[in-house]
Amino acid sequence: MMLALALVTIIGPAAGTKYSQCQLATLLRNNGITTNINDWVCLINSESGGNTAAKGGPNSNGSYDYGLFQVNSKYWCGLNGPGGDCNVACSKLLDNSVADDFACAKKIYARHGFSAWYGWKNKCKNPPAVTPC
Repeated sequence: MMLALALVTIIGPAAGTKYSQCQLATLLRNNGITTNINDWVCLINSESGGNTAAKGGPNSNGSYDYGLFQVNSKYWCGLNGPGGDCNVACSKLLDNSVADDFACAKKIYARHGFSAWYGWKNKCKNPPAVTPC
């Protein structure tokens, strides 16, 4: 117990990468999302603040939301390994390797559009333009 506490104190809590608007726009393009960039950047900022390690919840149904896109554990990712409709472990959505986050977000978008995300519905129907980077 003391060793674990000492390691947490020395290393600190796990922290994800927090991306700026320009970095998000570049990440989106690099991961095959080339349209509606303003909407996607607004969605990510509204859901996770651009932080890869963001975890939300518990929600009213006991589920949690993971990563940049706040992917929900009830439907899209698995709590005990790959699972859900994205066939990805929820914990993998909290790391700095974002290819799986984008693959899952594209699947969610293909099925439900932006309206799948409350952050987009509440804050991004007329998103601000991403300034030229």
